Amino acid sequence: MNTVNKPFLAKHPGTMKIPPLGMNAIGVEEDFCRYFNHTLGWEKASVSSHHVYSSCALVLRDRLVERWRRTQRAYDESDCKQAYYLSLEFLMGRALGNALLNLDLEGASAEAMRNLGLDLEEVQELESDAGLGNGGLGRLAACFLDSCATLQLPVTGYGIRYEYGMFRQKLEHGRQMEEPDHWLRNGNPWEIERPEFAVNIQFGGRSDFYTGSDGGLHARWVDTQDVVAVPYDMPIPGYRNGTVNTLRLWKATATEEFNLDEFNAGSYTEAVAAKNAAEHITMVLYPNDASENGKELRLRQQYFLASASLQDVLRQWVNKNGNDFTGFAEKNCFQLNDTHPTCAVPELMRLLMDEHGLGWDEAWDITSNTMAYTNHTLLPEALERWPVHMFGRLLPRLLEIIYEINARFMEEVSSRWPGDTERERRMSIVEECGVPQIRMAYLAVVASHSVNGVAALHSKLLQQHLFHDFFELWPARFNNKTNGVTPRRWMASSNPLLSALIDQSIGDAWRTDLSRLTALREFADDKKFRAEWYKVKQANKQKLAEMVAKDCGVEFDTSALFDVQVKRIHEYKRQLLNVLHVIHLYDRIKSGDIADWTPRCVLIGGKAAPGYIMAKRIIRLVIAVADVVNHDPATKGLLRLAFLPDYRVSAMEVICPAADLSEQISTAGKEASGTGNMKFMMNGAITVGTLDGANIEIREEVGAESFFLFGLTAEQVEAAHGHYDPAAIVASDKELARVMHLLESGHFNLFEPGLFDPVVQAIMSPQDPWLTAADFRSYVLAQQKVSAAYRDRERWTRMSILNTAASGKFSSDRTIQDYNRDIWHLLQVPAHVE
Repeated sequence: MNTVNKPFLAKHPGTMKIPPLGMNAIGVEEDFCRYFNHTLGWEKASVSSHHVYSSCALVLRDRLVERWRRTQRAYDESDCKQAYYLSLEFLMGRALGNALLNLDLEGASAEAMRNLGLDLEEVQELESDAGLGNGGLGRLAACFLDSCATLQLPVTGYGIRYEYGMFRQKLEHGRQMEEPDHWLRNGNPWEIERPEFAVNIQFGGRSDFYTGSDGGLHARWVDTQDVVAVPYDMPIPGYRNGTVNTLRLWKATATEEFNLDEFNAGSYTEAVAAKNAAEHITMVLYPNDASENGKELRLRQQYFLASASLQDVLRQWVNKNGNDFTGFAEKNCFQLNDTHPTCAVPELMRLLMDEHGLGWDEAWDITSNTMAYTNHTLLPEALERWPVHMFGRLLPRLLEIIYEINARFMEEVSSRWPGDTERERRMSIVEECGVPQIRMAYLAVVASHSVNGVAALHSKLLQQHLFHDFFELWPARFNNKTNGVTPRRWMASSNPLLSALIDQSIGDAWRTDLSRLTALREFADDKKFRAEWYKVKQANKQKLAEMVAKDCGVEFDTSALFDVQVKRIHEYKRQLLNVLHVIHLYDRIKSGDIADWTPRCVLIGGKAAPGYIMAKRIIRLVIAVADVVNHDPATKGLLRLAFLPDYRVSAMEVICPAADLSEQISTAGKEASGTGNMKFMMNGAITVGTLDGANIEIREEVGAESFFLFGLTAEQVEAAHGHYDPAAIVASDKELARVMHLLESGHFNLFEPGLFDPVVQAIMSPQDPWLTAADFRSYVLAQQKVSAAYRDRERWTRMSILNTAASGKFSSDRTIQDYNRDIWHLLQVPAHVE
């Protein structure tokens, strides 16, 4: 540290005494003007909406920083145990509205903006969604951080500061087109760069073994190609409690900005080559891994996150405790959000042994008592596996450690089941068949003291199938933590009309204790309350109808049933089954079968991975069917279908409050949990779904009479393998046969013959793992019940109220309390009050 600063720091240890910032309209207005005019240097010729948004964000950030500083000081002074949430995704959404809500500054800020001739809602719309995640995994991580801060638990999130998000989805002639999502183009006013905490990350090179002063054999990783990880911190505010936790995101930069000799010699491209190569690591979320280069970049990202985060935690430990790691495991816990951060296991071993001089046993004791693993998928193809040759080239020292972990683990397996070589082969972290692979999920299970699934069924299937051998070895290690979502963003913020109605009826304590919503049950039979509930839903539907008209060019009638399925496009999520039902409804209309008809507006949205050809073709089918249905005069007032482009968090904040019907129709046993199902339920949508993921628990909470169940069970899906005959199913179902005929005849692709033949072939394949045809009849019958229920407005509204009333279990606050009770064992630490 520069000696010039020592007297200053001695006089001002930690913070200077400055007056607290105003939390009223006058304080907000004055600070806004200061930022707008001085910090951002407003001029008439350069003013843009970005200046307005940034000024507002900086006003709020200042107030967050006040509380942030007090929170960190409270954690430091209490010497409390801390947890670290490692995730490759944090789908944060917009920060401005969340900060306004959690700081309780909505009213003051709205008044300040009005005084300046601005509209706060319009200012909020200027913010881009943060491009730090893709789907449910990242949004769950964001909800968890919100809950940790609200519960005042000392939890830090660690992730990657991606320059570009997943992609912006555009539709051209029915095709998904990917555009770069440069969400940081105008900077991020919420973040604070922390270059003083930058760390070096090593790649390549080799291991050098040497005899240490203690006479033992030691290793060091040498001849590496290094990059620098620079942290950027984002504040995560709790709900009106003074606590602000940290999300620390890592950006990759070169160790040298450029080679000056190359530059002076005129080789400009070569001079900045190292810088460009380094920055590729954090350039884009989830690069397409269809190529070897893409796979290698993903592995680099995963190790980069793990190493930077662990070095950061160890730095803080050494600053306090020196090189004594005796109590490290009692004070720290690392939660691995899926298999992506599993490089943290061998990396922590490396750092403890190679950098801090611990022996294997001591390092393993620390590692295995601090690591905890959450699994998010039952799909084998979604579990991280890395070719040994690639892993060894990029991370040679880690590969050696993994082999040693596996050897010791195999010894334990052999001791438990002597001579069972088949079991050893199944359980080995290193899969030797064909091209040798590192099975990262197995590594996570072996090294973690806790392994959890994210819904009761998911956790059960993990124990019975995916990790059955490991469950037999360590049954106490496995547990369930059903997912949840934050009621602050997904009700209080996104659905203010409903929130106000609930506040008037039962008070506002539900915002931090969602179980209090059970009090709404007594209002379900109150006719006046139902009328108010219906009025709120209609207002929300009008807002969504306006968005659909603007983004899709399709008119939605708010008196119709709003039938919604928005999520990542994947065959197991079965958007295809939804489209088949729309085709069936269209066929009924064309056949004149419209007695007792329930008008329906179907909305589907989601992104397909760039290399996922079938998912992209399903999007094309949705759009093609929509084009036919929406332009046929016979469907007017009866049926509409729209595909929403570029589905994102801010769009969901409009969709969720407006949905009448929540489509959760994945093949049973394939969806780990789902969180969209919870958001819709909280906002009063009724679910049509299979017994999959958290659907089972949603149905248990709300009751079978307020849930539309269909489809095979997970056990029936498993039993169907080898006996599935979709051709016979189609032949025995006239309505399904008519739907398939419309598809096969090219009715929806008259000018592109054969376009949807692969879709037809997938449905008709005896190897179809998603069993689309098998569940069609059950799905149609369930949808008929939906239509009948919706025609009875009073009955439907009652069911809507009961769904919200039963949603308390699905708060992320409850989920985090479960994690803390069973895994983390953290104490609540209130922020300092000044």
